[in-house]
Amino acid sequence: MKLSEVRHDARSVRWWLLLASATMLFVELALIRWAGANVVHLSYFSNFILLGSFLGIGLGFLIPATRGQWIKRWAPVPLALLVILVRAYPVQVRQSSEQIIYFTAVKTTGLPEWVTLPVIFLLTTVIMAAIGKITADLFRQLPPLDAYRFDLLGSITGSVSFALLSWLGAPSVVWGVIVAAALLILGGRRNALRYAVPLTAMVAALFLETTTAGISWSPYYKIQVTPKASAQGYRISANGVPHQSIIPLSVLMQKNSPYRQAYDQTPANPHKNVLVIGAGNGNDVAVALAHGAQRVDAVEIDPRLQQIGAQLHPAKPYADPRVHVHINDGRAYLERTNAKYDLIVLALPDSLTLVSGASNLRLESYLFTQQSFEAARDHLAPHGAFAMYNYYRTNWLVDRFAGSLDDIYGHAPCMTTFARNAAVLVAGMTTTDQSCKKVWRPSGAVPAAATDDHPFPYLLHRTIPTLYLGVLGGILLVTLLSVRLTGVRIRSTVRYTDMFLMGAAFMLLETKNVIGFALYFGTTWLVNALVFIGVLIAVLAAVEVRRRLRRVNQPLLQLLLFGALAVAWLVPAHAVLSLPFAGRLAAAIALAFAPIFFANLMFSDRLALAPDPTSAFGANLVGALTGGVLEYLALVTGYQALLLVVALLYLGACVAMRFAGRRPNKQSMPMPAQDEVTFDRQ
Repeated sequence: MKLSEVRHDARSVRWWLLLASATMLFVELALIRWAGANVVHLSYFSNFILLGSFLGIGLGFLIPATRGQWIKRWAPVPLALLVILVRAYPVQVRQSSEQIIYFTAVKTTGLPEWVTLPVIFLLTTVIMAAIGKITADLFRQLPPLDAYRFDLLGSITGSVSFALLSWLGAPSVVWGVIVAAALLILGGRRNALRYAVPLTAMVAALFLETTTAGISWSPYYKIQVTPKASAQGYRISANGVPHQSIIPLSVLMQKNSPYRQAYDQTPANPHKNVLVIGAGNGNDVAVALAHGAQRVDAVEIDPRLQQIGAQLHPAKPYADPRVHVHINDGRAYLERTNAKYDLIVLALPDSLTLVSGASNLRLESYLFTQQSFEAARDHLAPHGAFAMYNYYRTNWLVDRFAGSLDDIYGHAPCMTTFARNAAVLVAGMTTTDQSCKKVWRPSGAVPAAATDDHPFPYLLHRTIPTLYLGVLGGILLVTLLSVRLTGVRIRSTVRYTDMFLMGAAFMLLETKNVIGFALYFGTTWLVNALVFIGVLIAVLAAVEVRRRLRRVNQPLLQLLLFGALAVAWLVPAHAVLSLPFAGRLAAAIALAFAPIFFANLMFSDRLALAPDPTSAFGANLVGALTGGVLEYLALVTGYQALLLVVALLYLGACVAMRFAGRRPNKQSMPMPAQDEVTFDRQ
């Protein structure tokens, strides 16, 4: 083969690898969103899908090049099966626990959860293993760092594409069409019919979902709006769970309505300037206007919910010139504004999803910490008041929140209870600023307040619930069995123990950074997407630096990594939050991305010198799965302590690296012939 032909083939492989990597990440993100929207409570376990994805991709890379071609030939089949299964058997999984609260109002339907959850996990693993195998076969045809570089470029392309679709509110059928087109291209002419049939079935199932009356997609939920049968108004479901109701103002203003308690129990308050956090479809905004508010700042994280309220609420609260809408996270708004309010209302901000697929943080978690309640108090005018209400489900949760208000304001708040464990808490700046029919009294031992480091208000004690332990134990068992059953030689991968440990450490480090940015800038989908893309760019920067260096001083690099981790651990979150926005952004970027850069420079150097880079990368991905499991330690330790776990894992990787040796990969993988490059595209 001529040199010019080799260069042309290598260039072609790079672009195919970029497409495969972009498809792989796009499918992963789409599965996390779509499965969480259709399997109730899977949205609380979105890293369940993430862990299955990492397992599948890791297996795809670990399977030898000469084996596993069948999984590529049938790649779309498990994807179509998953979509059709969930659409045919709408699943509402029962999750109840005395240790942790799940907000829901649905009955168990569909197949038993002991059938549903394992099947979804296994199908996710097989889906991602198939795409991972396609990617791995391309990966091994290029020099390690060149392959890793285009894999990262593809990942960035996939994540940016999905973020753009989320911003546009594109329905699931659009995601399906994009995935189908990408897989058809990757499958080539030989697999055209074999791919086309299941992909057509998948797109048809998603089309039926999209055309269901009242269905739309926000960046967070699948939303369905239905008119109430026996009364005025509409019901809004999010991810299959009753979430909000659009209620006429006459009903909202009825005597003893929970919506008016904040006003009835603060009669001396002028209620001129009101802040509503969790404004939703506008019920609380309408009530504030009815009580004479001259300005209402309405903060809502989900733009689609606000749009629905603007279109359908009979009182038209969002059309009133006194109302100022802020599509933002409530905690982030409190950190950025200097305004003072006569009344701040925390209105039903119970989300039905997590911040990302790699954390246990819900969208509203940082609103219910001690520091958040203090931030709200600091934005009250003299003689102002703070109110919050929800269907709290259990007495201990009411006691936790009321106890926090008692500590902050120096007196017990007013408490009004309603049916279904609903309660309204109202705290004036002083006791004379609230007028109570009933003052809160603890029902038992008051649970410790949630904090910014341990933002888990719905977790009773610092423990990992047995439900989680069972699921995570099952995932690890499936991982061991899968590695064995796919014919991966465990002995051959032991030499990549350091890569495994670096994968686990990096997953924890990425999770910690997502959490940190969520605290500093809000739990919005945009912040989350930008952080994820920023992580990939930092990793790509490390690869580009390593490609331009002949040698890397590993001891110096390790010293820089542990130094960056030490700084990130020593700097408290409140110190960053106290900075103005520009300083906060600079500090957050430095604290988050410096360890990522040094860690991936170390990883890139090891990958470049690995005798079998594809297996090394697979071991790293399986390590990332383990890191996703270890992330649950934050339920016990808090998030800052995860940096100590990260440091220990990287220390173990450094030790393992010395034992594994660092023999240069002299061959850098030979260029394949043309028929190998095209892999079934003939």
